[in-house]
Amino acid sequence: MKSQLIKNKNIVNDEWITVELPKIEQKIKMQAGKVVAFKLSGEDYPTDDQVIKTKYPETGKILLPLKVFRYHQEKLNKRFLNKEIGIWFSTHEEIHKFIEVLGDLNNFPLIAIYVEKFSDGRIFSIGNQLRNKYKFRNELRALGDVLKDQIYFLKRSGFTSYLIRKDRDPNDAIKSLDDFTEPYQGAFDILDPVWKRIKR
Repeated sequence: MKSQLIKNKNIVNDEWITVELPKIEQKIKMQAGKVVAFKLSGEDYPTDDQVIKTKYPETGKILLPLKVFRYHQEKLNKRFLNKEIGIWFSTHEEIHKFIEVLGDLNNFPLIAIYVEKFSDGRIFSIGNQLRNKYKFRNELRALGDVLKDQIYFLKRSGFTSYLIRKDRDPNDAIKSLDDFTEPYQGAFDILDPVWKRIKR
């Protein structure tokens, strides 16, 4: 199957198995505004039932939902020490609530942020927070509703890999990493603003 993963401006095979949460049933009348409000409000999601029912491979490198990792952390300790465990969480989950129990985030070779449906800029803020506040220096991946127009700005926010939606062309998405030749502001990828970098 064709890879949708972009890293270092190349399409690469994904050595990580992304573990998904079981689907939960939602009433049709909740599919409009109420579901969105639920996920923006910070209510408990994924649910305890989803976490308990999540299955993952017994071998290989696995990218686990954050709460699933926490639930099985003791059992996964050997694989964690072998750098076989990465974590992902959704944009509505608040990473600061888990920092104390997770310890140094650089113990994870990969952290991914999942966007169910792109509707706001939280993924950019989370990327900046992980890089600048929590000093995460390993692979930071965007997955889910990742579109071409966002990739350049995700790179500026500290993301280093992008799992493109299956209905999109990753070759086309790679081109957007060079949408702008000289960004004006300083950011994670280029620290200095343009007036410090270029003398006229």
